[in-house]
Amino acid sequence: MDAHLEKLWNTLEKVDDHAVTVRAWGGKLAGVLAAGGRLLACGNGGSAAEAQHLTAELVGRFRDDRRPYAAIPLHGDASSLTAIVNDYGADEVYARQVRAHGRPGDVLLCLSTSGSSANVLAAARAAQESGVLAWALTGPAPNPLADLCDDAVAVPAEETATVQEVHLALIHLLCDAVEGAL
Repeated sequence: MDAHLEKLWNTLEKVDDHAVTVRAWGGKLAGVLAAGGRLLACGNGGSAAEAQHLTAELVGRFRDDRRPYAAIPLHGDASSLTAIVNDYGADEVYARQVRAHGRPGDVLLCLSTSGSSANVLAAARAAQESGVLAWALTGPAPNPLADLCDDAVAVPAEETATVQEVHLALIHLLCDAVEGAL
């Protein structure tokens, strides 16, 4: 356990400068949500779980009791997910939902430890086509997702578990920033 915690601690120190970016995202997202916009979030595997964690914090609450905000984890609707995969293929599973649910001014948060997941990249491209702001939380840069999105925080860790743990800390920082701005 000590080696794992040491990797986590070292990586957290390396992303400390990115707290400014995540807090800025929180301010922007607070404005979007308060104006009736929504957050869409996507990822695969553990990143999907983190996307859902984020949306749950916004629809429910993080720290403070407040009104719920529109936040959708794009993997959360099993019927739509399987229909899209069946009819359009796995690479379109999130992009099609971005086109359906995203409105100009909304935000899409893409999570990918590799930064190269085809379906997450397609979602980011769909966001750009739809006037949706796309942000990414990724693993080490450079990677295609960080390059494609409007803004990105790349976590410089080789192990997927460490990247995901840091993503979760950044998600909580984002939630704190949103609630602080509201």
